[in-house]
Amino acid sequence: MSATIALEEVKISLSDLIDQVAAGQEIIITRNQQPVARLTSEPVKKRQPRKAGNCIGMIKIVSDDDEHLKDFEEYM
Repeated sequence: MSATIALEEVKISLSDLIDQVAAGQEIIITRNQQPVARLTSEPVKKRQPRKAGNCIGMIKIVSDDDEHLKDFEEYM
């Protein structure tokens, strides 16, 4: 669904037009009764699902590294 509005009216009611566009309406702006622009809402971008295994090889666990635990003995 679209509506047509003159450029002079856009200057007065831009906030209302943005509300209409956000609700899904398309607005065609005219100058001298000729279409010059179109207001439409930004399409919703779908987030791509995460893929399992994207971080393979980025983390290494060293099992024999207990040296850093000595600093925490008093808290254990």
